[in-house]
Amino acid sequence: MDKHEKITRRRFLKMAAAGAALGVAGRPSFSFAKEEYDLAVISGEPVAATKKALEVFGGISRFVKKGIRVVLKPNMSFARTPDVGTTTHPLVVATVAEACIRAGARQVLILDYTLHRAELCLERTGIREACRNISGVYVQAVQERKFFKEIPIPQGKVLDRVEVIKEVLDCDVLINLPVAKSHSATGVSLGIKGLMGLIWDRESFHSRVNINHALSDLATVIKPQLTILDATRALTTGGPGGPGKVIKTDLIIAGTDPVAVDSYGVSIAPWYGQNFKGRQVEHLLFAHQRGMGKIDTDQLKIYKGTL
Repeated sequence: MDKHEKITRRRFLKMAAAGAALGVAGRPSFSFAKEEYDLAVISGEPVAATKKALEVFGGISRFVKKGIRVVLKPNMSFARTPDVGTTTHPLVVATVAEACIRAGARQVLILDYTLHRAELCLERTGIREACRNISGVYVQAVQERKFFKEIPIPQGKVLDRVEVIKEVLDCDVLINLPVAKSHSATGVSLGIKGLMGLIWDRESFHSRVNINHALSDLATVIKPQLTILDATRALTTGGPGGPGKVIKTDLIIAGTDPVAVDSYGVSIAPWYGQNFKGRQVEHLLFAHQRGMGKIDTDQLKIYKGTL
């Protein structure tokens, strides 16, 4: 287990208080004029709930057109089985992948820069097996620098460039499929934090810069068209690698606004035994203040369904 997996509940509580102290400044800039809902929050088993969430937003064909290349970014960084809560549920990933192919995508790549040994991650997460029989879908763990490309971050506050998996830069649509879990450095790891699985030098986020500013910088250049948060269970302590306390929440949370999805995700369970709001998570507050999405869930139009 690397040093960033060690749980620091005290640090999260301190960070949460600091995030709240930053005030309520910031204005959302996202417009959902073409959408009836900001978020879909569906309670049910993984396959049915994921399908319903897609339906709320007009189906996957709203995002995926015939002949395009799609990248799905689940969390499969750890060689853990789904019950541990550290990786995206394989049935969520397979459901989205199959929907993309049915919508006409010519190729779907499922990518993550795994922290544990690639082969073990692909096997133990169950994601490769779940997608094995879907034609046109490829599950890959990327661990060599040659597969990354450096790009500038024009609006960066602490980063001016970052190396990103080339396939992400070349794809037509990026769909983020994070899992809901705690994290020793950022309090929680949801969609925006999960984007770190697409970059080469993650260590620098922990050791050289303020990780919360770095995450908001990263979110200015990696912009998923859709985020589907696997909150079927929440790893509320011991994240990101576990083991820890897993709460079965049976939720899928989807939306085109990554800040809104994550902010709602913060509210689904107590983290380290305490309840928090999105504004108390620094990287979410920074992203919101920079105009990357809505953070106050009471101002969102949310479709809620139980299957």
